Amino acid sequence: MSGSASDSSPRAGSVRHFGRWQLLRLLGKSERTMNWLVAASDGHELMLTIPRVAPAGPALERWLQNVRRATRLVHPHLAPVVDVGVQDGWPYAAHDLGGGLATLADRLTNKGLPGAEAAPIAAQLAQGLAYAHEAGIVHGDLQLAMCLVDTQGQARLAGLEVAGEGATVPAGGASAAPAPPSLGTQRAAAERDVLALGLLLHGLLSGTPALDEPDLGRAITRLPPLGREIVRLPWAGVHPIAEPLRAIVNRATDRQERQRYRNARTLLHALEGWLKTESAASGGVLGLLSDKLHAAGVLPASAGAGARAARLAMMERERTNELAEVVLEDLALSFELLRTVNTAQVRGAQVSGSGPVLTVRRAIAMIGLDGVRRAALSLRSWPGPLDEAGAAELDRTMERCKRAARLAMALRPAAYDGEVVYLVTLLQNLGRLVVQYHFADDAAQIRRLMQPGPPPRDGEPPEPGMSEEGAAYAVLGADIDAIGHAVARWWGLEESVLGMIRRLPLAGTVHLPDSDDDVLRAAASCGNEVVDALALPAAKVQAALQRVVQRFGRILDFSMRDLQEVLQGVSGAPGTRGAEPARGAATAPMPLEAAGGGVTSSASPGSLRAAAGLRARAGGAPGRPGAIR
Repeated sequence: MSGSASDSSPRAGSVRHFGRWQLLRLLGKSERTMNWLVAASDGHELMLTIPRVAPAGPALERWLQNVRRATRLVHPHLAPVVDVGVQDGWPYAAHDLGGGLATLADRLTNKGLPGAEAAPIAAQLAQGLAYAHEAGIVHGDLQLAMCLVDTQGQARLAGLEVAGEGATVPAGGASAAPAPPSLGTQRAAAERDVLALGLLLHGLLSGTPALDEPDLGRAITRLPPLGREIVRLPWAGVHPIAEPLRAIVNRATDRQERQRYRNARTLLHALEGWLKTESAASGGVLGLLSDKLHAAGVLPASAGAGARAARLAMMERERTNELAEVVLEDLALSFELLRTVNTAQVRGAQVSGSGPVLTVRRAIAMIGLDGVRRAALSLRSWPGPLDEAGAAELDRTMERCKRAARLAMALRPAAYDGEVVYLVTLLQNLGRLVVQYHFADDAAQIRRLMQPGPPPRDGEPPEPGMSEEGAAYAVLGADIDAIGHAVARWWGLEESVLGMIRRLPLAGTVHLPDSDDDVLRAAASCGNEVVDALALPAAKVQAALQRVVQRFGRILDFSMRDLQEVLQGVSGAPGTRGAEPARGAATAPMPLEAAGGGVTSSASPGSLRAAAGLRARAGGAPGRPGAIR
C-alpha cells in the first residue's frame, strides 16, 4: 500500500478491519494523524494512532525508531503504548483504553468546562509534555483526540512522535530518509506543542475550537508568524473565567511570539500557581510560598548586616530613635519587628484599643534591645539562596522601594507620621520583594513580559508589553499584590493594615479619603506610582507624572511644581529624626511623645487624632485628622 491519500487506508469508510483488529469508529483526525477505536478478537478496545501519510523505506524505519524511543518514557500523564508495528504498510501505535479512558474530544461538550476542571487537565498534559520534551521527544500533533481522560479526570497524552519527522514526506520522496532533527528544529517543535496545548485549553474553556478550527495544527498556521489571526478568550461565556487563568491562556496563544510560553514547564508552573491559589486546601496564595518562607525567611538581611549588628550591640536601650534609624536601614529587620509585635499573642498583651503597631520606634519600645538583637539574628544572611545576578536585582528592587517610601514621606500631609507612611509604602511592595527573593527567575520573566515589543515595521503600531498584573498572572498564576497581602496576613497584621497595604488601582478615580487609613494608603500609593513613572522611557515620564498629580494632588495637596521640587530634594535614609520633612511643614513632621528620653509613639492609623494647629501651620486644611498620638 502506498502513501497516497486516496488509497484504501484505515480512514476509508469501507474498511472495517485493520489487521487483527476490527475498526469501530474514527475518534479524530487532523492533517497529520488519525485515531481509530478498534476492538481485538476478545472484545478489548484500544486506540490506534496512525500517520495520515504512510512513510516508506528508510523513512518508515526512522518513524518506528522514534515512536519506539517515545514508548520507553514512563510518566503518569503519558498514555502507555501497548504495541508499535506496521500493517499493510501503515505504521501504528496502539494505546489501551481500559479503566474508563476516553478521548477528551468525546468528553467535551459545546458548553466547555469550568476553569476548575479545565486547568487541572491542561496542567496534567503539560506535565507529560514537559517530561517528554526534556527527554528529547516531541509530540508533533497535539489534538483533543490525543488526550485520554479517565472518569476521575486524570489525563494522559497519547501519540508521541506519531506525527514526527517520519510522518512528513521529505523533499526527496517517500523513500528518502530524513536527516536527524537539529536542536533548533526540536526546540521549535516543542514550542509548537506548547502553543497547541494553549489552543486546546482555550477550546476547553470557551466550548468552541479556537478560530472555529478543530484541527489545532491548522489553527497554528493561522497564527503569527505563519498567519495574522488573533486568538483571545471571549469575555462572555457559559462559565466565568478567572482573570489569572484568562491571562495564562491568552499568553499561551499571544500574537507576539516573544510573549508566549517557551516551554511546557513554564506553562505548567503558571497553571499550578493558579490552582494552588484557588485551593483552600493548599493554603491559597500562601501555598505558593509556604515551603520557601520556612526555609529562607521572607527576606534576607540586607547587605552590611554584620556592621549593623555590631552597632546594635554597642547601643544603649534608651536611645530608641538612633536604634530605629539603624533598623530602618534593613528592610528585612524592619519587617521582622513589625511581624513580631503584631502577632495575635503580642497584640493581646497590649492595652485594649491601641491598634496595630506601624513604627519601628514603637516596636523597639515593646520588645526592647534584646528583642531587636534576637530578631536580627533570626534573619537569613544576605543574599540567602540567590545567585549574584538575583542578589543584584533584589538590591535594586529594595532601593527602588526605599525611594518610593521617601517620596511618599515627602508628599504626605504634614500631620501624618513620616515613619508610618514610609513603612506602609514598603509594605505595598512586599509582594514584589518576596517574588524577587523567592521566585527570581519568575520575576525576570515578568519584567520581560512587561517590556514593549521591537520597533514596528511597515507602519504598524508598536506592540505593548503586558501590565505587571497580567504578567504576574501569566507567570505565577497569582497577583503580586495578593502575594504580599497573604504574607502580611500570615504575619498577623489586622484588617485595617491589610487594607492600607493594597495599592490603589491604576484604573479609575482616586476618591477623597474617608479616614486616616485612606490617606496613608493614598500617600503610599502615590510614592509608588511616582517611582513607576520615573522608570518609563524618557518621552513618557512627564505625562505619567502629570497623571500622578491628577490622581493624588487634590487629596495630598500638591501640584506638579511641588512634585518636581520633591524629586530634586528627596534622598537619604529614613531615620526617625532625619526623615524627609513633609512638604511645607514649618515644624517637625511627627508630633511625638517623649518618654524617658526615647520615643514610644504608637503607629495606630485607625485611632489617629486631629492635629489642627500643626496642620494649619503646615498649610493644610484646619481640623484635618491625621496626627500620630
